[in-house]
Amino acid sequence: MRLAAVRRGNRWPNRLFLRLMGKLTSMDPPDVVRTMTYRSGFFGGPYSAMLQSVMRGPSAWTVGERELLAAYTSYLNQCLY
Repeated sequence: MRLAAVRRGNRWPNRLFLRLMGKLTSMDPPDVVRTMTYRSGFFGGPYSAMLQSVMRGPSAWTVGERELLAAYTSYLNQCLY
């Protein structure tokens, strides 16, 4: 994947969204957000649907437990969450 293309976004609505997000938070949008907005029909949309199902769908674990596991996994991978 060409990271420069992901960094700038491929359509003006994505670039506008990322720029607005950066202004509102006073920091660059996370790379995961950039990746999900880049060609969202190919990756971002299906990934979001899968993530929503995993994190909020039926499970023996509570939503909080799943969020805690995701945060801890990100910590172990040295990713900001």
